[in-house]
Amino acid sequence: MADFVKLTSRDQLPPAGEAREFPLGDKMVCVANVEGTISAMDNVCIHRGGPIGQGTIEAGKVVCPWHGWAWDPQTGEAAHGAARVATYPLRIDGEDVLVEIGS
Repeated sequence: MADFVKLTSRDQLPPAGEAREFPLGDKMVCVANVEGTISAMDNVCIHRGGPIGQGTIEAGKVVCPWHGWAWDPQTGEAAHGAARVATYPLRIDGEDVLVEIGS
């Protein structure tokens, strides 16, 4: 079991209706705020490698800016259901935002 590590600070989280990218070691993590629910998932769209965290939120999904694939930030499932990206447990501890990437 992996430990939770600091991803960012609370004041850097995206506002409601937005997503952002955050570096964590050698990877980027997409953090999305869908109606106040904060979720973390892999930032690389498996369609063509686009940066999911640079996308927009539409109908509760983060839409990749490159080709429009939409991802559910809580489950990692593509809107069309044929693909999935990794999701990561996230918690807020005081002013720190922590994420568990895995071992």
